[in-house]
Amino acid sequence: MMPNRTKSVLAHLYFNPKTHKIGIPVRPIENTIGAPTTNISDFLDEIIRLIFDSKCGSTSIIDGASLLEELYKYTKKGLFKVSTLFCTFDIRNLYTMLPQEEALDILIEFLQ
Repeated sequence: MMPNRTKSVLAHLYFNPKTHKIGIPVRPIENTIGAPTTNISDFLDEIIRLIFDSKCGSTSIIDGASLLEELYKYTKKGLFKVSTLFCTFDIRNLYTMLPQEEALDILIEFLQ
C-alpha cells in the first residue's frame, strides 16, 4: 500500500482541446499514474467497484462496447422502435467542483 519512493512521480495536469466546440474550450486531465496516491486509489477502486457494479452495473454504460451490447439487448426485447429517441449530455466540471465533505457523506450513504 505504501508508495515506492524511488518510482513515484508527481501527478501532472494537461488539457485536451474540444475542437468540436465553439471557442475551442479545453478539458483538464490530471495524470496520476505512478503518483504516490496510485496504490490507495487502486485499492479503493477494487472495493467500491464491486459494490457499485452490484447496485448500478445493470444501468451503467462504461464504453462503446457496452453501449452496443445494451442496444442489442434492447432490440432483442423488441423495445427499439422507429420512434425511439436518443440524447447526449455534455457534463462540465463533474469532479473539479465536487465538495469533499459532501462526497464523503454520499459515499458513506451508498456503502450502507
